[in-house]
Amino acid sequence: MRNIVRTLQGILLLTLTLLPLRCALTDDLLGTGKWSIGPSVVVLTMPTPLVFGILVRQLWSFAGDSDRAHVSQFLAQVFVNYNLPKGWYLTSSPVITANWEPDSDNTWTIPLGGGVGRLFRLGKLPIKAQVQAFYNFERPEFGPDWSLRFQWTFLLPKLG
Repeated sequence: MRNIVRTLQGILLLTLTLLPLRCALTDDLLGTGKWSIGPSVVVLTMPTPLVFGILVRQLWSFAGDSDRAHVSQFLAQVFVNYNLPKGWYLTSSPVITANWEPDSDNTWTIPLGGGVGRLFRLGKLPIKAQVQAFYNFERPEFGPDWSLRFQWTFLLPKLG
C-alpha cells in the first residue's frame, strides 16, 4: 500500500492507492464472505475553531465464496467539528453508504444528525469521547430508521 500526503494552503489530502485487503465474516447475516480492495481519499482542513473534511472509499470484491454476491460498496464520511472551550466540541460525522449490487430502491443509506464530544485525559492518556444520533432519511428496505453512535478513542502518543 502506498500513501500520499499533500498539504496545500491548510488543506490536507491523503490518498491510499490500495485499501488493505478485507475478508468479511463468513456468516451469511454478518458479512460478505469476499475479499475486497479499492481506493480511499481523505481531504481535511482545520480553520480554527472548525475541523472539516471528507473520507471517500470504494470497494470491489475480487475473491471469496463463489456462492456469495459480488461486492461493490461506496462509503463517504463527511465530518465537521466545532471546538468549544475546555475540550468540548460539537460534531457531525454521518457515514453515507451505497451498495451498488441490489436494486435501486436499496442502494443508499444517508443519515442526518450530530452530537457532542470531549477531549480529556485519564492520567496521562488523552481520550476522545463522543455521542452522536442520526436519522437515516434514505435507507434500504430493512435498514434502521435511526442510529446512535457512542465512541471512545484512545489517542496514543507517537513513540520515539
